[in-house]
Amino acid sequence: MNDMPLRRAVLDLAPLELDCMKTLWPMGEGTVREIRERLAERRPRAYTTIMTIMDRLARKGIVERRKSGRAYIYRANLSAEDARAQALSQVVENFFGGSKEAVKAQLDGHALRTNKSS
Repeated sequence: MNDMPLRRAVLDLAPLELDCMKTLWPMGEGTVREIRERLAERRPRAYTTIMTIMDRLARKGIVERRKSGRAYIYRANLSAEDARAQALSQVVENFFGGSKEAVKAQLDGHALRTNKSS
């Protein structure tokens, strides 16, 4: 699979899509029911909602799925670390012209503003 479409898709995840991914990553793989049960502790949603989100993630290429009986088993196509790295690379490139120094200056400036307001 080409990295660029996947990279864009990672940045474009809706909040519930990202929550499903953050639930799936530590599991390694899981069914909609398993993902929903773990996610319900912090964000309860209907089974059909999670099923729709996981189907959407599969169509985007973020997860792969295989049939097991009547259920699909989902597995992420990239690790949480890879997703963070790809998203951060896009932010650095798109918002800071590829300059890590500009990112650091932004973060340092934010820290200074936060400390001054304390």
